[in-house]
Amino acid sequence: MSSLLREEMDRVLFRSEGQKLEEFIEIEEQKQGRHFLCVSISKDKEAQISVVLCRRVKHSRTNKLQKYGLEDSYERTETWALEDLLILDGRDADTDDPCFLMHFDTVRSIRAVSCAAKYTLARCLLSLSKKYHHTALKLKNYDWTYIQPTAVYTDRGDCIVLAQICFYAFNLVCLSLCPVPLA
Repeated sequence: MSSLLREEMDRVLFRSEGQKLEEFIEIEEQKQGRHFLCVSISKDKEAQISVVLCRRVKHSRTNKLQKYGLEDSYERTETWALEDLLILDGRDADTDDPCFLMHFDTVRSIRAVSCAAKYTLARCLLSLSKKYHHTALKLKNYDWTYIQPTAVYTDRGDCIVLAQICFYAFNLVCLSLCPVPLA
C-alpha cells in the first residue's frame, strides 16, 4: 500500500514540479485528513522537506452506473529547505516516543505514526545532508545504533535493524541456555 501511495504522490505532486520524492512518513496533525512529512530532491539537487495533506475528494465519473467516485488530492501545507534545518531533535533517545522537533528559524513539532518512521526520516535527512550539502546534519536525542551503519546495518531500512535486533535476541537466548559452572 505504501509503495502505491508513494508512487502516486511522487507522480501527482513532486514530478509535476520537477522533483523526486526520496522518503515520506505519515504524521499525526490536528487538521482533518492524512498528513505526510515528505523529503524531495529538485533537479538542481536541493533537498526540501514538506508537510503534505492528503484528502479524499468526490469527483464526477464517466461511468453511468456510478455518478461519483473518490480520488485523493495532495496539497503541500508547509515547505522548508533541508539546508535551513539546524537541528533534528528526537526529544528522548531512551523512550519509544514518535515525536521529534525540527529546528528551523522556528521550532516545528512533529508526531510520526511510529518510532520506526521517525528513525527512517532521520536516516534519510542525515544521508541527504551529507550527499548534497557535504555537512552532517546535527541530530540530538537519537539512539545512534539505529542511525549509524554498523557491520550488519548498511542503510537499507528498518528490516535490517529488525534483523540485527533478532540476532542479538537469539544470542541472549543461547547464552541463557548455557550451563553455569558451580564453584
